Amino acid sequence: MEQNPPLTPVFPSRLPEVGTTVFTVMSALATKHQAINLGQGFPDFPCDRELISEVNAAMLADHNQYPPMTGVAELREGVAEKISDLYSHHYDPDTEITITAGGTQGILTAILSCVSPGDEVVIIEPAYDSYRPSIELAGGITVAVSLLANRNDHGCVTSYSIPWDDLAKAINSKTRLIIINTPHNPTGMVWQSSDLDRLANLVRNTSALVLSDEVYEHMVFDGQSHISVANHPELAARSFLISSFGKTFHVTGWKVGYVAAPADMMKEFRKVHQFNVFTVNTPMQYGIAKYLKKADHYLGLPSFYQAKRDYFSKGLEQVGFKLLPVAATYFQCANYTTLDIAQSKMNEAEFCTWLTSEIGVAAIPVSAFYAKPMESGVIRFCFAKKEETLSAALARLQTLSKRN
Repeated sequence: MEQNPPLTPVFPSRLPEVGTTVFTVMSALATKHQAINLGQGFPDFPCDRELISEVNAAMLADHNQYPPMTGVAELREGVAEKISDLYSHHYDPDTEITITAGGTQGILTAILSCVSPGDEVVIIEPAYDSYRPSIELAGGITVAVSLLANRNDHGCVTSYSIPWDDLAKAINSKTRLIIINTPHNPTGMVWQSSDLDRLANLVRNTSALVLSDEVYEHMVFDGQSHISVANHPELAARSFLISSFGKTFHVTGWKVGYVAAPADMMKEFRKVHQFNVFTVNTPMQYGIAKYLKKADHYLGLPSFYQAKRDYFSKGLEQVGFKLLPVAATYFQCANYTTLDIAQSKMNEAEFCTWLTSEIGVAAIPVSAFYAKPMESGVIRFCFAKKEETLSAALARLQTLSKRN
């Protein structure tokens, strides 16, 4: 007699609105159609062999057991020195810096450490997709405002700007946290010193904290400098600063980052950190600590990525895309609605699906960075690729200009 298989109990989802991310979907589609993947944001070129050697040396030196919960001292000290040199703010490496398993873990832990059920958290959309689920796991309420989409006389989005009026209206006595992202993914815009001044004015008489996602801090172009919350003493006193070695050193798979915050905030952060990840890969920490001592390893990134931006953007313009300004990051946003093809009438998700399956180049719809898709005819390409990869992608995209 056949027995029914054991049943798995049904339980309510903690994240009922969350499905498979657009990045996973588009990457799978790219693989299926052998498309060049300019969707998900990771390099296809190797990291510096010197960094690999430093990690190997750490392994051979038997740095293979649990490190301190807060991170290897040499790395925390290196982070403190880097922040001080670049942004003129000193964080105590013992009490104000923690090494994390990437930027995303730092974001989640920061949110869990300060947001209680019913607290409001303000985000600015389009936004990195981990923000909202992290807030929901903490029991917080997401209050989203949208960047202002600046349009030309033909209705095409040409740039974005901070929605100061909406941001001011969103902040109230229930606001526990405001999340900002500069340089910004996906648009590539950056906050200026005057923007941080305006934010400080908004929060000055409140108890709201700030989480500043700065994982692209070393990819700012055209002679500009990254403006960090660490540059602004008033904001630094109430902010979590998040950054990522994975982004900076082309090792996204290592998942190593850091968080800096005032001691009282970091004390609460570490209470959560010690129980959701506890420690971060030991030899990677020692290797990065050694590699970080040479500032050229990150100070040279702007020119490295600016050359890739300029090469790729020139090719996209020749195809007929209308490009949005890219002040930073390794993402190029492009408006496809002016292309002289029938598919230019598609919505962003449809266009990216068609582009991947028919043209063989994967991109990400900017509408995916909103909780409720907002159509602007803009898609995002990642140019953190070898020149031959970008060249091959541009060759495929050139067929768009020959379809009619």
